[in-house]
Amino acid sequence: MEHVLFSDGDAKKIEWVIQTTDSIIEQKREHPGIYLDKVSNQQSKYIALHVGLFWSIGTFIIKNQDTVKFVLDDKKMLEHLSGNKKSPDEFIEKRKFFIRQLIEQRKLKIQYELVTPDKTGL
Repeated sequence: MEHVLFSDGDAKKIEWVIQTTDSIIEQKREHPGIYLDKVSNQQSKYIALHVGLFWSIGTFIIKNQDTVKFVLDDKKMLEHLSGNKKSPDEFIEKRKFFIRQLIEQRKLKIQYELVTPDKTGL
C-alpha cells in the first residue's frame, strides 16, 4: 500500500497527517515537558516525522514493505534524510537514526517530496 506522510512541528507541538487511498488521518500532540519550548522548529519537525511514522506503524496503518512518501517543507531536512548528509545537530542525528531504523526494520520504500510550507496539508 502507498501512504503520504505530512509532518510539522514547532517549540510547542507536533502534528502529522497520513494519507492513504481511502483515508486521511490527522494527529496533533503537545510536546511533553522534556521538549516543550526547548527544541527548535527543525528539531520538532524531526520529532513529528519520527512519532508520526512510529504511530502509523503501531496503529497498523503502515505495514511492512509499504511505500511511504515523506512530504517535507525543509530543504535541509530533505538533504539529511534522503542522502548521507550529516547534520551538525546531534539531536537531529539521533532522530534520523530512529527514523532510518524504523524504515529498515519494516522494509519500507521511502520517497521524498519537497513542498513549500503552505502546501504541506497541515
